[in-house]
Amino acid sequence: MTAGRALASQVALVTGGGSGIGRSTAHMLAAEGARVVVMGRRKEPLDAVVGEIREAGGQAWARPADLTQREQLQDLVSWIDAEVGPVGILVNNAGLTSRVRNLRWIEQDDWDAAVSVNLNAVYVLIQAVLPGMLAAGSGTIVTVSSLAAVRPNLLGGAPYGAAKAAVVNLMGFVHGTYRNNNIRSTTILPGEVNTPIMDTRVRPPTAAERAAMVAPDDVARAILLACTLPQGTTIEQLVISPTLMRDQGPDIEMSRWLGAPDGTPGKP
Repeated sequence: MTAGRALASQVALVTGGGSGIGRSTAHMLAAEGARVVVMGRRKEPLDAVVGEIREAGGQAWARPADLTQREQLQDLVSWIDAEVGPVGILVNNAGLTSRVRNLRWIEQDDWDAAVSVNLNAVYVLIQAVLPGMLAAGSGTIVTVSSLAAVRPNLLGGAPYGAAKAAVVNLMGFVHGTYRNNNIRSTTILPGEVNTPIMDTRVRPPTAAERAAMVAPDDVARAILLACTLPQGTTIEQLVISPTLMRDQGPDIEMSRWLGAPDGTPGKP
């Protein structure tokens, strides 16, 4: 069934695979013959994606895990190695933003959660899959960062932008260190993408605003390209943004004051 497809011999792990970019990526990798493991916090959306992939003739498995728990992530990779095969493609897609955006009002737990999911989990998973990739003499690691890494503001928030910037640096380290081991490292920096994370905005975008954003399928196509190019070619970084620039000023101003105590000077 998968003979002749670009990823027929590959095992892929996609985090945040139950919706948005992760869901689209899982479908596209599976369509190219990869055996795809989708990971996320909630089992029901993962099972739905697996059902869709299998109905289309692909191979997929669902494995819920908490990205903030190191041992769960290590156990996940061990399970994949034993039950599906060594991970040849890792897509670090899952992301988390803080409720409060302004550095002045962010609580420690909110900061730690964003850094844990957007940065620490990426380090843990890369470390877990590296031995198998080094033994195989090849591998592809794709991490979805954000334009907030290079254009930080109140829209994404302080911890989200800082963690996404740090993960760009981490991926640069992985590229520079392991490229001569035939391991490819790609960082995708999307602008606004119409995914469920938009529901966590201080003012969730309208349907019309979402329609003008980058679609999850668009980012997934970029991830697929990074995974299906000949192994000797690496896309190091790729910026993807909406063609139309919307006025984000009102949203940024609303984000400025979320979490501010009543009576704070200047608070509307």
